[in-house]
Order: sequence, then C-alpha cells, then structure tokens
Amino acid sequence: MVLLRLFSFLLGHVSLVVRGEFLEKFVNMAASRGIYLWDITRLSNDRVRVRVRISDVRPLRHIARATKSCFKIVERRGMPFMINRMKKRKLLAIGGVFFLVTLYFLSSFVWFINVTGNDKLSDAEIKKIAAEAGLRPGVAKWDLDAKQVERNLREKIPSVAWAGVYVKGTRVTIEIAERKLMQEDLHKGEAAHIVAGKAGLIKEVLVLNGQAMVKEGDTVLPGSILISGEIKEEMIPEETNQPLPRGQEPPEPQTVSRFVQAKGIVRARVWYEGYGECRISETLEKLSGQQKTSVRIKFGTKEIIISGPGESPYRYYEEKQTVKSLPRWRNIVIPVELRTVHYLEKIKERVHYGREGAKRIAEQKAMEEVNAKLPEGAKVIERRLEQVNIGREEELVRMKAFVETVEDIGIMKPFKATEEDND
Repeated sequence: MVLLRLFSFLLGHVSLVVRGEFLEKFVNMAASRGIYLWDITRLSNDRVRVRVRISDVRPLRHIARATKSCFKIVERRGMPFMINRMKKRKLLAIGGVFFLVTLYFLSSFVWFINVTGNDKLSDAEIKKIAAEAGLRPGVAKWDLDAKQVERNLREKIPSVAWAGVYVKGTRVTIEIAERKLMQEDLHKGEAAHIVAGKAGLIKEVLVLNGQAMVKEGDTVLPGSILISGEIKEEMIPEETNQPLPRGQEPPEPQTVSRFVQAKGIVRARVWYEGYGECRISETLEKLSGQQKTSVRIKFGTKEIIISGPGESPYRYYEEKQTVKSLPRWRNIVIPVELRTVHYLEKIKERVHYGREGAKRIAEQKAMEEVNAKLPEGAKVIERRLEQVNIGREEELVRMKAFVETVEDIGIMKPFKATEEDND
C-alpha cells in the first residue's frame, strides 16, 4: 500500500468528485479494470470523492459514461504538477536548486560546537584544547578526527575522566565527564568541621578525626557542627626540681586547641514529604496520530509554500517546526530559510477516574515527588501515605507521602584557625 502511494506521488495523482446514482457500480467497474482508487469518501448520497493516478483518468471517462456518472478534478498532486509549477516560475526553481545545493555543501562543514557535562571547566578552555586537535568552526567534516579530539581532551586536561565527540549535521557536541574529587582532596590541608547538611535525628556517630559534638538521639539543624575540627586538649606544665614556695598551689592544666580536618560518618534519621492530587473527572488532550506537514522556503519577508497546507487543518493541534538557514559568511547574512512545519492533531477526551482511581493517581504523584528528593545511598526505613481532608466534599483527591530514611548528613566545611581560637 505504501509503495503504491509512493509510486502514485512520483507519477502524479488527482482528487475527483464523482456525481451519479450508481456510484457503487462506478467503483466496482474501476476495480475490475485494474484502476486503483484510494481515500474514497462519500460526500452525499450522489457524490463521492476519490484519488486516482493521472494515467487512469482517461479510462475512468468510459466508466463514467457507462454508469451515467460524471466527475470533476478538484485537486492535483505529485511530482509532475510540482515540475509544471516550477517551469512557470523558473527563477524560483533556479533559486530553490541553488539553495539546496548550497545547503548541502555547507552542511558538510562544522559551524556550531556545544559543550555539555562540564562543571568546573569552562567552555572556552575545552574548545581551545579541541581546536588544537582540529575541531573548530568551519572545518570540513571529512577532515575531523573525533577520536583524536577525545584523546587530546583526556591528555591535556587531567580533570577530564571521559570525553565524547558527536557529529550531527553542522553541529558538534563535546560531552565531558569530570573526575569527582573527594571533599578531602578539595580541601586538602585545610582545617574543617563536619556539619549537618540537613535536619535530622542522630542515629550513629563514627569519628575518624576530630571531636564529636553530637550523640545518638540529638536533633540537629542544617549547619550544626557534628564533628569539630578543633580538638581541645589539657596540657600540664612541666614540673621542675625546685620545691614550690610555701602556700603556692601547683599550676593548673592549660587548655590548648589543635586544628585538624575532621573526618567521620554521621548517620541520622531524615524525613521527606511529597504531595499529589488528581481530579475525579478531567478533560485531557492527546495526539490522535494524524498530522499534516508543510514545507516552505522563506526569502527575506516572503514565504513560498512548496507543499502541504498553509495553516492547520485541525481545530485542536500542536505545531512543531524546524528551520534550516544558511550560516553567516564573512558577516554576510543570506536571508534564506527552509521551514518544515508539522501540524499534529489533538483530540479532547473526558476521562472519569472515580474516587478510587483518582486516589491511586494522586498517590503515584505524591510518591514520585518524594522519591525525587531522596539522595543517592539513602536507606528507606518507612513509607507512608495519608489522604488530605479539607473539611468539605470536592471533586479532587489530595494525598501526602511521607518517607523516613537513614543517611549520612555530614558535609565538610573548612574554617580558618586564628590566634583567638587558640586562646
């Protein structure tokens, strides 16, 4: 079926409106003589619309006379008609061919370079290293060695763990994965506390270096010091061999602070909350699967439709378009664009979930929201759902989700040790 329609487009086809009392006989006789009709649509009791190839229009005249029918051509489509229109507009045809040839030639070069995945590294730094390996705007794609660019990025930038170069059209995307440094590496040699990154109830404290400031059962807020990098120690002055004068007390121990980079694990119970709601009945929009495509060439402010409709044939629709334009050449802008517009039909549908169905959807939304908040590595120990009642009946179901986890809430916070701290 698809091949037949493609063949019909290449040879050209027309839409006919056939009028008569014996339309079924007209269609049957055409089929019996090997004339392929498609998109048959009845317009009224005595009218029907069909599509047929150009070569089959003349034989249909004999069938129309035999069935006492008549037909009229209402639409012409296909390659032959497009060529005829182009012949009448020679300058347009020449311009279109020139545009396509130029577009194909320019699409063989790299014009845009994007960098993704970088956090600490700047785009300019990455593009500079890539340029040393031959990747720069204006380079021909056949001269580009993507593997060499990837190797150059990994060798010249130590913080790059992985690099990928992807070519799509005139655009090249450089994807970077930076090495994730541990907090100790980022603040190596600095004095630092371990503080709470979020509120919670302390469940376990393991000190590797530093002094614990909390214990199991304590409640902490974000920013509270969990393990201090300031260790206070008591030092007793050295004793001398000389006896102390009568009535003089021995010297008291002195408190001295020592500053370190705190290390350890502090696990706490943390609670998260999510919310979801769903109406018992609602109107949804969804794509029907039908679409129409319009291809246009724009010269400056003028636009010429090559194929497809000038506007959407649907009442409800979603519009998507792609624009291809010629890049700047020596600061000269060529005002030519090729626009492809897709009209996607939408249909509205009234859906009734019922109170139980709406409750399940609201529960799912609430859990999705709370799960998005959970950090990697958190141990979930309880999940709970509650329905929210506002005191009156409504066409809406509201749900809350509660999740309790046990997780390491400590983050490193450097500080500067001063003389006042030593005092």
